[in-house]
Amino acid sequence: VLGVPGCGGEVRGGFGVPKAGTVPPQMAQPIRMLLEYTDTPYQERKYHLGPAPDHDPSEWTSEKEKLGLDFPNIPYLIDGNTKLTQSNAIVRYIARKHNLCAETEEEKQREDLLENQLMDLRMNFIRLCYSPDFEKLKPAYLEQLPKKLQELSRFLGSRTWFVGQKLTFVDFLAYDVMDQQRMFVPECPELKGNLAQFMQRFEALDKISAYMRSERFRKAPIFVSIAKWCSSKD
Repeated sequence: VLGVPGCGGEVRGGFGVPKAGTVPPQMAQPIRMLLEYTDTPYQERKYHLGPAPDHDPSEWTSEKEKLGLDFPNIPYLIDGNTKLTQSNAIVRYIARKHNLCAETEEEKQREDLLENQLMDLRMNFIRLCYSPDFEKLKPAYLEQLPKKLQELSRFLGSRTWFVGQKLTFVDFLAYDVMDQQRMFVPECPELKGNLAQFMQRFEALDKISAYMRSERFRKAPIFVSIAKWCSSKD
């Protein structure tokens, strides 16, 4: 269980992610990075699948209906009376508490657009990596990836961050999605130039840099062992 502070004093709460399960562990990585960046104390509740071939999910299923979640799923966050699922809803909740959201109408449009575009990219990658036809589908995925990254590069342009000069929650999402692609295709030329500079700026943020050097940080595996591809170590 992951404790997070409330608005008035410390409120015990919970944040659950799967250590092994059908929900990718990396869906929670932007949440972790936001909590670290905002100096939010937390504890992580991990749920384990049983061994193959059954992969028994009962550690999670026996608890999921007891947490008071409207839509029981992983990851979840409990902050006092606030109980959330859906990774982007959790990310937005943390961002609103710490002024990491867009401010102008133009910035909000860019933020909304990029959030949904990144989710499309993330889900396409998840479907590929968990597909039993991974090897068959991989060439088509690699063929379309450069165009998707080029679109991100154009959208970023010469801006410091994706909505402009202000760091917002979509930068955490963007970094995570691009970092996964960098692990999947280490020499991807589209992840050079301004996208590489963006990732370097993000990694150089004091709180993020400290987190990435800490024992708490886990870069891999991206997915659990039942996926056809889990990390760069495959």
